[in-house]
Amino acid sequence: MFSLQNKSVIITGGGSGIGRAISILFAQQGAEVNILELNQIAAEETVDQIVKNGGIAKSYACDIANQAQVLEVFQAFRRVDILVNNAGIAHVGNLEKTSEEDFNRIFEVNVKGAYNCLYAGVPTMKAQGGGVILNMASVAASVGITDRFAYSMSKGAILTMTLSVAKDYLKDNIRCNCISPARVHTPFVDGFLEKNYPNNKVEMFDKLSASQPIGRMGKPEEIAHLALYLCSDEAGFVTGCDYPIDGGFIRLNN
Repeated sequence: MFSLQNKSVIITGGGSGIGRAISILFAQQGAEVNILELNQIAAEETVDQIVKNGGIAKSYACDIANQAQVLEVFQAFRRVDILVNNAGIAHVGNLEKTSEEDFNRIFEVNVKGAYNCLYAGVPTMKAQGGGVILNMASVAASVGITDRFAYSMSKGAILTMTLSVAKDYLKDNIRCNCISPARVHTPFVDGFLEKNYPNNKVEMFDKLSASQPIGRMGKPEEIAHLALYLCSDEAGFVTGCDYPIDGGFIRLNN
């Protein structure tokens, strides 16, 4: 079950965190993994790990906010069986603490970046008779989270783009879903704590962990397992859905 044998997969932001976990798991399941990543050193580390374990992977230097770059990279792919729009950046701040520069930066990467990859990948999927798209949203798309104005905006856009693409390309045999994680323990979290709470990192880590009713943060591998199901043939009846994976964050935080 959940085989991705002979599937050509494009994963954005596969150099670390959730993107790396998805890349490694998909390769283990037989996929040919293609990583689009701004940080080429990180991308090559993921590729090396996959190849060392007998998988197939390549990395491509690409700024997903630049449509010309995205279109050029996608020309290298004869098939796009699966597209995972995972790359994204964060911003901490409410409306008043979000400058125009902050807002534009988040929009360019999180929203336009996903749009660019969809714009480049969907025509290939149509021509080959179908495909699967998985977008990375967030619980911030569904509930109010303090000091996440721009980030929440961008993930709300991901959620609604998912629904639109799923609706528009039903007859083209293209499925499109999204995942909405709560806090996941990635290098971003460690960097955030180091930058903002250098003297009480352990205390703040425990506090952030406790914000999930289940009492801990998610693991990148747990997100990857859900991604694998949604991109596999076993999920052939699933499209136009958002899947929270949040330790009870949305429904159980009273």
